[in-house]
Amino acid sequence: MAPKRRKPGRRALLDGNFARRKQPLREAECCIWDTELAGFGLRVRPTGNTYWFVRLRHRGKHRRITLGRSDELAAGLARAQARRLLAEVALDGLPKRAGVKAAPVLSDFVDTYWDDLSRVWKASTTKRNWNAWKTVIAPTFGAVRVTDLLPADIHRWRDDCSGPQEALFNRALPVLAASLKYAEALRLRRKGSNPCWGMPRNKREPKERSLTPAEYRRIGAALREQEAADPAQVAIVRLLLFTGARIGEILNLRWEWAQPPRLLLPDNKTGAKTIWLDSQALEVLEGIERHENTPLAFPNRARTKPLNFENGWLPFRARYALPDVRVHDLRHSFASTAIMDNVPLATIGRLLGHVLPEATAKYAHLSDDVIGDAADRIAGSLAQAIGLRP
Repeated sequence: MAPKRRKPGRRALLDGNFARRKQPLREAECCIWDTELAGFGLRVRPTGNTYWFVRLRHRGKHRRITLGRSDELAAGLARAQARRLLAEVALDGLPKRAGVKAAPVLSDFVDTYWDDLSRVWKASTTKRNWNAWKTVIAPTFGAVRVTDLLPADIHRWRDDCSGPQEALFNRALPVLAASLKYAEALRLRRKGSNPCWGMPRNKREPKERSLTPAEYRRIGAALREQEAADPAQVAIVRLLLFTGARIGEILNLRWEWAQPPRLLLPDNKTGAKTIWLDSQALEVLEGIERHENTPLAFPNRARTKPLNFENGWLPFRARYALPDVRVHDLRHSFASTAIMDNVPLATIGRLLGHVLPEATAKYAHLSDDVIGDAADRIAGSLAQAIGLRP
């Protein structure tokens, strides 16, 4: 009995329009061949998922190479890849199986994009992002091909992260998004196919708070008491209080950047930045001792890098009953004080160096005491209006 011949696959012009059509569910996998490029095809799985592939033939041997999912790889790009592989086979024969890859896995791709992306990051950002890659992304997606990562994978990853891992997910998500955006630039992924886009981060309880009047008084008294023993540490805290600057901007301050009444920082978190110095901040700056052989305003003992502020800040908090006051709370308090003094949000944003207005808006809340006073004033006005108070 003659063996049953395999049915030839369907033939069609495999373009983007065809790839976007919903294929009917089948009991078995089938192939649809392109009418223009011999060997180029679309494989339809029983699940309905479709994959571009190319069938290579050389001296009686055949090999089929999957190029990528049709919803991740544009039809034109898949056709170009197939044409390139067919041309290579005509010149050099079939590729070795170990070298057949439609796209690299993320662990291999990281070497391609990291050098380029890290050039535009600050050193601290590069270190933080690399840690997110190494400890979070690589163990989860390192073996996945760049073209195979889908929104469902990101959703599942987010759902799997709970408790302390929620913060790790929030830090790692933009790193993964940047790598896949780079893959799009290299045409390894279809433009606009980044599965990280639109993925919400885990909500976290806000840690920012404003100092209370009592805390301000305690800090003021503590700084006066510590001034003789540790003038550099005291000067740093006062500059943070009077300017609303970030701790890194003050610790890395160089004298060449000081051009009263401003500090001109060439490279900070959001690019070049101007920090405006009020009369109090100018007085602090003028009182800082200058050291030879270093451009830094606050160098360590070796005069080679900025001093370690945390070593003095933590004991300072404990000694003066300020256990939960973080350094960033000084910046938050600067902004909140400005808001209570009716300074416009746009002006506060300029003072803080914010690029986006929404970055400033988060500071627009008032202390309980201020809200209580406002409620009393409103109630008094209403009582007078209805005749309860003369």
